[in-house]
Amino acid sequence: MKDLKYFAAYSIPLVACLGLYFKGAFVFLTPIYAFIMLPVLELILPVDSTNLSSEVVEHKLKKQLFDWLLYLNLPIVYGMLFFGIYEATNTPIETYELVGMIISVGIVLGVNGINVAHELGHRQHTNERFIGKALLLPSQYMHFYIEHNFGHHLHAATPEDPATAKYNQSLYSFWFTSVFRQYTNAWKIQKKLLKNNKKGAFSLKNDMFWYVLLQIGFLAIIFYFFGTIGLIFTVTSAIVGFLLLETVNYIEHYGLTRLKTKSGRYERVKEIHSWNSNHIIGRIVLYELTRHSDHHYKSSKKYQVLDCHEESPQMPYGYPTSMVLAMVPPLWFKIMNKRVPKEMILT
Repeated sequence: MKDLKYFAAYSIPLVACLGLYFKGAFVFLTPIYAFIMLPVLELILPVDSTNLSSEVVEHKLKKQLFDWLLYLNLPIVYGMLFFGIYEATNTPIETYELVGMIISVGIVLGVNGINVAHELGHRQHTNERFIGKALLLPSQYMHFYIEHNFGHHLHAATPEDPATAKYNQSLYSFWFTSVFRQYTNAWKIQKKLLKNNKKGAFSLKNDMFWYVLLQIGFLAIIFYFFGTIGLIFTVTSAIVGFLLLETVNYIEHYGLTRLKTKSGRYERVKEIHSWNSNHIIGRIVLYELTRHSDHHYKSSKKYQVLDCHEESPQMPYGYPTSMVLAMVPPLWFKIMNKRVPKEMILT
């Protein structure tokens, strides 16, 4: 029965679906659930820092249930997006209802879309990576696959990494720098990968070109069938989705820095270079993303067997709660700055 706990990750699209169906004030049920109810539950429920035994790990890695729990997010994400577009374009709604619907769908795109795409993007099988990229399409963030896998995991916790928030950098500043730097970095990384394979930038193997065409084509289809409102709904939901991702990026590595060795190179990524959280609600809803230290330690490790490392810096709250705190920079700095190791603070 414990393996079924990850079904709770579907609670967010379920709540969003109810909000879109009933409308009125219910359209704001999803942000209330994600950023008020879940944080309250995190404060009430105990923290679980236990790790699995080798026998249990072997058992869990053999169970396909954990993989199918990820795959099922593909129809859920697209279903929620098109349900939202349909309701926004075919039913009489007030402006505030449209705003609430956009936020609700955007949260689903971020949590059940990009977050799951992140997990699948690290898999070795082509079909799983394909599903991951398909989950990035509605958020117009397909370049994340390249930048995250070939950039972030190499440069995490260094100034070279756009997805690592600097000490005393506000969330809103980070949104701006991370979004634009990750996109430009993805192009640079793609160009380098093509060069290493003796191919030019205009090669058919240039995934960034395909990502641009797919995303533009997706928006064109939405516009053709659902008009301007449908297009606005899709684009703004995508923005909510990827800003949710960037908020997670912000709290994952905030202020942590890899030091340079005598050779001038950065030390290898260790368990101390990511913020870990063992708060059970965040772990379940985000498919163990909160055990981020172990993910960076071995990125190919599946979510259901990630460990907690005692030496990892621990967040005082779970990821959902921390995301809310990050939206109030003075409060975030007051809570987190004293937890950043002094030797990591760059002057």
